[in-house]
Amino acid sequence: MKRRTKVVLVIGCLAVVTAAATVAALTAALARAVDPHEYCTTGFSPLVSCNLGWSSRTTSQSDPIFATASSSQNATSGPRPAPQPTSVDVTSWAIAHCPGSSIGRRLLCPVPAAETSVEAASDDLATGLPRPKPWLLTTARKSPLNEAVRVETPLGLAAVLSFYRGALGKRGWTENGVSGVEPDRAVVAFTTSSGPALLRLVRQGDRTVAELSLRKSAAADAEFQPTQGQVRLLFGNATDEAAVITINEQTIKLEARAGRHLTDTPATGRKSPDGAEINLPPGIYKVAVRIAGGAAQTSEFAVAADETWGLLAGPNGVALPMRLY
Repeated sequence: MKRRTKVVLVIGCLAVVTAAATVAALTAALARAVDPHEYCTTGFSPLVSCNLGWSSRTTSQSDPIFATASSSQNATSGPRPAPQPTSVDVTSWAIAHCPGSSIGRRLLCPVPAAETSVEAASDDLATGLPRPKPWLLTTARKSPLNEAVRVETPLGLAAVLSFYRGALGKRGWTENGVSGVEPDRAVVAFTTSSGPALLRLVRQGDRTVAELSLRKSAAADAEFQPTQGQVRLLFGNATDEAAVITINEQTIKLEARAGRHLTDTPATGRKSPDGAEINLPPGIYKVAVRIAGGAAQTSEFAVAADETWGLLAGPNGVALPMRLY
């Protein structure tokens, strides 16, 4: 009888393992169908779900009302030319949903050992910039002024720094001679063929925040630039419900989808008319986001002087910071 019981137990355990493997395989297959570029491949267990957001806006020139004297005859005799695009503004973000319990988190979202080599996730969809994995949150913004990606990862700061130095070096980016590297933060400047780039790493709690930005040669419109020595912060809501964002003892209330593009005109950077903005001194701030009266989700957000950022309220109250300039 005891032997039979042991056999039943072994068969039961095998059934559980087989079921888990089947669920993981089906989850991976579904993810490939929905996300062919594997942008939501977090580097954790395939059972970890992911929210993915993407938006793109193109601003085009209007047809001229009056043609010049030298071209009036050609303008009236032939077909009118189509409006030419002047700028494209792309935003992307992804959120990994690790379990809230410590046991579930250790099983599905384990922290890699310090000596583990860092693997590359798929390049960011909006900017094409590299990302390490595993990651917990990633946001990106591409505009005529700037390309930037921000990644939150449980990897140690030294491991993330090594990853980016290797990945950017392969792209032909040249690290400038002066850089600041400390145990809990690092700032490294690069020279690229497209313009100056900056990598900023900060250790916040149980994760490393990596901010990589490439500033293009185009100059920002005066309406888009921050006040000297300050940080300009624009707010938006990426959800279909009302949101409340609290930062630096200031409360911003946003209707559903209000200011979700952060800027109304990508070419000039003018803010969205239904959004909001504030100015802040540089530093690290606690951000609380509450969606439709639910529980507030808190996180930390580091900003430096003379920068312009966007802060979107994301699903489940996740804050989505994005470097704009």
